[in-house]
Amino acid sequence: MVIKVFLATSSGSTAIKKKQQDVVAFLEALKVEYAQLDIACNEQNRMWMRQNVPEEKKPSNGIPLPPQIFNEESYCGDYETFFDAKEDNAVYSFLGLAAPPGSKEAMQADEGQHIVENGTHADESNEEGAGDDSIEVPEGDRNGDAHGGEAEEGEGVDADELAEPVENEATEGDEEVEETGHAEEDGEQEEDLQSEEEEELRQLEDEEEADVEEEGEEFLEETREEVAE
Repeated sequence: MVIKVFLATSSGSTAIKKKQQDVVAFLEALKVEYAQLDIACNEQNRMWMRQNVPEEKKPSNGIPLPPQIFNEESYCGDYETFFDAKEDNAVYSFLGLAAPPGSKEAMQADEGQHIVENGTHADESNEEGAGDDSIEVPEGDRNGDAHGGEAEEGEGVDADELAEPVENEATEGDEEVEETGHAEEDGEQEEDLQSEEEEELRQLEDEEEADVEEEGEEFLEETREEVAE
């Protein structure tokens, strides 16, 4: 199988020339056998390329630009898809070729196959072990018999044992009442303290007002004496 690279040797676009050079240089680096087919000087090559590029891969104007890559008659892709495959170490898969042993792509493929095989074996082991995990419940431990046994045991309980929870509940109720009483007493004490503080503040305010009035009267008296003199 020969890889065909359709390109335009006399293209005036610098971008197209750069893309063509990148594809050719990478194929040479991988030592992949390929053939360059010029669409600028050969009308037959140009028409064949346009007819064999899939419609969904063509641009909106319907005219695919070089470089376009084929494996014999099978379409591989354009520069963008080639570049994506290069970044993913999947160029051989992109070209429809078997990756040579020792290449990154071959090593990744082997790792992926190994993971799939291990996962398959693990699933099979789980399926085989699923039947061994089932445990039969003895008839004496089934729900119906278990409840029946509990009912029989409850029939032999003494009245004194049943009375103990009632006494405990009464004691807990008394403790709650005592706690409530203490809380109310604490609240009353806080209210008394607040009342005393408010009364002291009022007395201080009254004393400050009296002092201010006395100072004002003394000032007026001194002013009158100075005016009389």
